[in-house]
Amino acid sequence: MNIILGLLIIAVGAFFQSSSYVPINKVKSWSWESYWAVQGCFAWLVFPLIGALIATPSGESLIGMFAANPKAALLTILFGALWGVGGLTFGLSMRYLGVALGQSIALGTCAGLGTLLEPLFTGHPESLTWPVIVGVVVTLVGIGILGAAGAMKTKEVDDEAKKASVKDFNFGKGISVALLAGFMSACFAIGLGFGKELTWSATPEIFKSLPATFLVTLGGALTNLCYCFFQNSRNRTWGDYSKGSVWGNNLIFCALAGLLWYSQFFGLAVGKGFLAAAPVLLAFSWCILQSLNVVFSNVWGIILKEWKGCSKKTVAVLVCGILVLIVSTFLPQLL
Repeated sequence: MNIILGLLIIAVGAFFQSSSYVPINKVKSWSWESYWAVQGCFAWLVFPLIGALIATPSGESLIGMFAANPKAALLTILFGALWGVGGLTFGLSMRYLGVALGQSIALGTCAGLGTLLEPLFTGHPESLTWPVIVGVVVTLVGIGILGAAGAMKTKEVDDEAKKASVKDFNFGKGISVALLAGFMSACFAIGLGFGKELTWSATPEIFKSLPATFLVTLGGALTNLCYCFFQNSRNRTWGDYSKGSVWGNNLIFCALAGLLWYSQFFGLAVGKGFLAAAPVLLAFSWCILQSLNVVFSNVWGIILKEWKGCSKKTVAVLVCGILVLIVSTFLPQLL
């Protein structure tokens, strides 16, 4: 029962994350870099800090715990900064491929590499059991099927229809950016691995990874905010922040986007707490989260009509890829 509950909690977090880009359409009169910076303050700083404070026992402090483990804290922040590069290119992958295909390729790459590289970087290769490796392979097969559906879409849908659903659609450029985004985004999982010791014995199991999550997102915030402010200067969009008439509206939707985005990692932490009796799924949890992110992003892609005009065959391939990813989330436990 605990295993099912843990998977459901991770699934809810994945659904919220996949919905986090919907509020973008409600932000008014701001450039991309201004929106990305403000929603990022909520996604990478405010809500992760709240999560870390929830995990802090009475009488303890985050600063004291980080200071007592400086090497782990610095490595966690460092890989968070590298993940931040993936976050920037992740946004571009959706710009060129759309929500469905962009998230599928980027998150699929992130899922596989994050699961495989985290134990190797942190010195725990024994967690890479055959069930985990098989699960990763099946996940990548599912991503490959979705990529095939995307390639079929480019041949079937004319340029005008592509632009109607994804304004800057560019399959070749999008695939390259999405693969880079997935590779760099895998650093989030590595950062969490280095931050495993950044917790207290008194912290409930479901909250133990939240302090490390805050440090990873802190590193990502440094990378993203520097880039956004650079773009503000380059594009002369600093004036966005002085548009008082839209601040109320934009702040609400930026906060909503940030909360939805952070929910995936809060859900991952809580879900892992219920998977303690299933070490295979625990080692595979990162891949589970990213697979479900891909599943729900494709559901949003269908809702947003990004696959409109495709043949039934292409839609069938798309659905097949989604089903393979769903199976991959629990397959390792069956092996």
